[in-house]
Amino acid sequence: MKLLISNDDGVFAQGIRSLANGLAQIGHEVTVVCPDQERSATGHGLTLHHPIRVEQVKDIFAPSVTAWACSGTPADSVKVGLFGILESPPDLVLAGINHGPNVATDILYSGTVSAAMEGLIQGIPSIAFSLGSYTSREFQGAVEFAQTLIQALEKNPLPEPMLLNVNVPGVSSQEIQGVMITRQGIRRYVDILEKRLDPRGKTYYWLTGELMEDVELLNTPSEFDEFITDVHALRQGFITITPLQYNLTHVTELQKLQIWSETLLINR
Repeated sequence: MKLLISNDDGVFAQGIRSLANGLAQIGHEVTVVCPDQERSATGHGLTLHHPIRVEQVKDIFAPSVTAWACSGTPADSVKVGLFGILESPPDLVLAGINHGPNVATDILYSGTVSAAMEGLIQGIPSIAFSLGSYTSREFQGAVEFAQTLIQALEKNPLPEPMLLNVNVPGVSSQEIQGVMITRQGIRRYVDILEKRLDPRGKTYYWLTGELMEDVELLNTPSEFDEFITDVHALRQGFITITPLQYNLTHVTELQKLQIWSETLLINR
């Protein structure tokens, strides 16, 4: 398959090197276009007010991998790959392997997920891969699962374009408990904005966040309650696969909102 791979940890990250080399090793045509430095938590930001530059890189990836470092964001990198470097669309857009989990509400900030989402916006099935630990360097299990998943998709494509958000426990392959299809959970943080002074006496701020709790979705019971959340499944040692879309419409509330708006005479 023809694959475009990006990330948000930058071109020198172990995760993207492991993913790109692992997929090239089993015969896929791999092109890497990723940020030239770490761009974590940039979400779906785009560069609009200054040029985006790319430079081909060598000696980082396997010889069969074509790789470019991009001065922009993860989403920029995918756009450059799709419309500036590749002569034809890839079969899949991949992102990762991110060093750290991308689950629950964290995906809204994730540059990794946003890189994959950019592929989906362009109508290309996409996958975001993340390692469920910030400290582990056990990328092999994630690489092996990526190889297996993409081989499976080659034989049985997704029924329609979507983004698969994949999180793999940061343990050895033998310790992984299995694979679960999950729904997006909720993580709540206490955001702390620290006010500090630099050596010249000028004020600056440092944003930090402390995880307060992991909770199940708080919506009323629905047909999806049978699916465990990505947070809980990952914690139990399972690989999680969560299907995502870019349409944020709260579909189940459309009719309720219509009735509510009529009481306010909005539609008259």
